[in-house]
Amino acid sequence: MPAIVRQNPYGAFKFKVEFGPVDGGGAIDAGFSDVSGLGNEINYSEYREGTDLPNTVRKIPNTFKLDEVTLKRGLVGSTEIFAWIKAVREGRYQPRSVTIVVFDEAGDPALEIVLTRAQPKKWLGPTLAAKGGGEVAMEELHLVHEGIEYR
Repeated sequence: MPAIVRQNPYGAFKFKVEFGPVDGGGAIDAGFSDVSGLGNEINYSEYREGTDLPNTVRKIPNTFKLDEVTLKRGLVGSTEIFAWIKAVREGRYQPRSVTIVVFDEAGDPALEIVLTRAQPKKWLGPTLAAKGGGEVAMEELHLVHEGIEYR
């Protein structure tokens, strides 16, 4: 789905995260309240020929780095994500396609951000404290991936 160019930016509060299936397992159904770390950085090599007239170096793009993506959600009792982490921890290669769908004000899909060959890197469980507050028990999932695309 191509993004529609518009005057006002999309809100950052209406989105869905979809985990694609892996061999021997299905897709993961999970809702998240926060997605951060969507980014990449291009590395450059410096190059200058002896015959270059300007006294400066050229910047030649080469490799690029992809940022680690962090997903946060309230603890809901689902164990699908932890089962995926456990499988990878036990040596099973299980990359997944992860799609973040951004919705417009009407609830229609407006943009998809796709992480290719994403794998879990880190899981943080909730901080629990018996102080009588109204805080929500949150968990975090950190993902590494091999590509990012906008659709």
